Amino acid sequence: MAKKRDENYLFQPLTGMILDDQARLSLEELCEICGISAETIVDMIDEGLLEPQGRVPGEWRFRCYEVRRVQVALRLQQDLRVNLPGAALILDLLEELEELRRRL
Repeated sequence: MAKKRDENYLFQPLTGMILDDQARLSLEELCEICGISAETIVDMIDEGLLEPQGRVPGEWRFRCYEVRRVQVALRLQQDLRVNLPGAALILDLLEELEELRRRL
């Protein structure tokens, strides 16, 4: 028997955030958007997965494309049990592949 779909399903509002390529995010904003702790972000920085601009955490600013890097790294960890160094390597290789495809 087919499951009855909630009648209000199609009318539920979508929520999200549109990020400008020029915008810079603080550590707190990146944590909120990605739903992770500052400690996890620091671990990602230590592994070379993220490169904040600024000297200390209070000054750090992240480019918007780094939101995607965090999200992909989290998916790699959750779905494939890849550790942070492995996720950093995979992301670098994926970006290199994307750049090579763009050149073609």
